[in-house]
Formats: sequence, structure tokens, C-alpha cells
Amino acid sequence: MKYAIAALGLSTFVMSGAVLPAQAATYDGEWSVLIVTEQGSCDRAYRYPVKISNGVVSYNGQNKFNVSGRVQSNGSAQVTVSKGNQAASGSGRLSGKNGRGTWRAPDGGCSGKWTAEKRG
Repeated sequence: MKYAIAALGLSTFVMSGAVLPAQAATYDGEWSVLIVTEQGSCDRAYRYPVKISNGVVSYNGQNKFNVSGRVQSNGSAQVTVSKGNQAASGSGRLSGKNGRGTWRAPDGGCSGKWTAEKRG
């Protein structure tokens, strides 16, 4: 799955910057993220489990991905995801139990949109 990581990148809603744990707790829990490729040769769609704890986003699946970032108290999100020499970035917004945004993997020439639903 060439640049499969790209899809995950946009799926994880993370924002760089300081966040107070009480403010970020609104988004804490397990999320299911659907990434759809709209441009490039990446696989058409991916679904990934993600966990947010005290505003910190991490991958919650069995494969090994490096996910970094934070969710801001206003729901703004930006993420970086990598695996090996593949990387992707995404940004968007969480609101209540849903989220959406865009992603791109410059090295693979892929980009698209992501949506998320809070599971737990």
C-alpha cells in the first residue's frame, strides 16, 4: 500500500501548540477516521482507529505508525503521520462527536479528505 500512511495522516486530528488537559478532554476517547483519496495513486480509502488522551493523538491499531500532534480546545486539528520513509499531514476540525478535514502526502502526490466519528 504505497503511501497508505498518507490517509492516516489526515485522519488523526492533531494540532501543534499547548492545550490545557481540561479543555482538550472534550475530544478524548476513541475515534474512527475514514480517509478518502481524491488525487494521486494512493489506495482509494482507508479507515483507522485513533485515540485522543489529554489532547494528544495516537494511533490505536495494530500496525505501527508514528502519529504526533494535539487537539486544540476549539477543535482545530493538524497532524503528522509517518511510517518508514512515507509521511502525510492533515488538518481540519473536530466538533462534538464528528470531524472533517483534508490531507496530503507530497512524496506520493496524493491528497484528499477525511471524516471522523467518536466511538468512545
